[in-house]
Amino acid sequence: MWHSIALHESQLCLSSVLRPGQSFRWSILASEPPEYRLCLPDRVVCLKQDINTLFYRAVFPDPQPSPLQLSLRQAETLPFLNSYFQLDVDLQKLYAEWSARDKVFSAIETRFSGIRILRQDPWENLVSSICSSNNNIGRITKMVQNLCRHYSAPLLSMVDPWDPSIQVQYYPFPPVSVLAAPNVGPTLRTLGFGYRADFIQRTAKMLVDTHGSGQAPEKFLASLRNVSTDQAREELLKFVGVGRKVADCVLLMSLDKKEVIPVDTHVQQIAIKHYGLKGSLSSKATMTPKLYEEIRSRLFAVWGDYAGWAHSVRVNLLMPAARTYPVVGPINLKSILVTWSLTIARTQDRCHGFDPSTDTLSSQTQSSICRDPLR
Repeated sequence: MWHSIALHESQLCLSSVLRPGQSFRWSILASEPPEYRLCLPDRVVCLKQDINTLFYRAVFPDPQPSPLQLSLRQAETLPFLNSYFQLDVDLQKLYAEWSARDKVFSAIETRFSGIRILRQDPWENLVSSICSSNNNIGRITKMVQNLCRHYSAPLLSMVDPWDPSIQVQYYPFPPVSVLAAPNVGPTLRTLGFGYRADFIQRTAKMLVDTHGSGQAPEKFLASLRNVSTDQAREELLKFVGVGRKVADCVLLMSLDKKEVIPVDTHVQQIAIKHYGLKGSLSSKATMTPKLYEEIRSRLFAVWGDYAGWAHSVRVNLLMPAARTYPVVGPINLKSILVTWSLTIARTQDRCHGFDPSTDTLSSQTQSSICRDPLR
């Protein structure tokens, strides 16, 4: 049974928020309108929308709850959506503020409305961000989905609306304790994770060794929402394979640090072209800590307290395929974004010492990632 809340598409546009690469586990299924599904530890959340309404439902594994329990558990889904999409934030008001402060933003706001930052599970977001190093959205999506299939049991199966004869299985994200096992690294390499395999296993082991087993590591990561941005970043930078950009992605997308701007070469180009940063558009300067901070502070001065949110709208401008690709059948994000993302990824690969044919880094580059990469 579908439930609904009144929510204009300018406050939340699912196609803009769930496709371009904040989260990598949403299934996008062909229907009219398109349906989006996410597997949580205890349910699959399903979403659809029209211009004025967000429709949602939750599907639970067998044995099915009693009617009373079902009503109570269904009622839990709306608070999840309010938190996950941060619906307490008035996005139209923010767009108006950014447009008043930034003439460049005012020229694009109507083309990219409804884009907001997700409030993801910090552990899932951390692993996904580690996977994003020297990578593209299609490949990250495949890696994260393989991770879930290999290390989580299927929660339930649902009919594919494109082909009712097909049952689609849904897998929750594996907990820290599972990925801390010593054999995880070699296994992830066989699943296509390359050098990131060891980063994930070693990060999980660090969390378990420091904070214990069970839910303690996840609770620690969630607790970073309650400390300062600098303190939270300091903790994240302790993990293997986490540098300034990866840490900033986690701060923004799961730890409530709305002012944080993850900086990369694309953001650098935006700052040069539109916001007075000195530099060349035809050549890319080395992203030193000093340059990273200069770009961040310049854009924060323009956009203010929700600078990270404004940054996500500007970066969306680099992803036209994410806005225009038609929904055809049960689609993988790779099919939506592979053309532009491979072009970007190949350029980044050459810049970062990455050999895409073998999924390896030069020893010098890998050493720099372990120290403190700006990735």
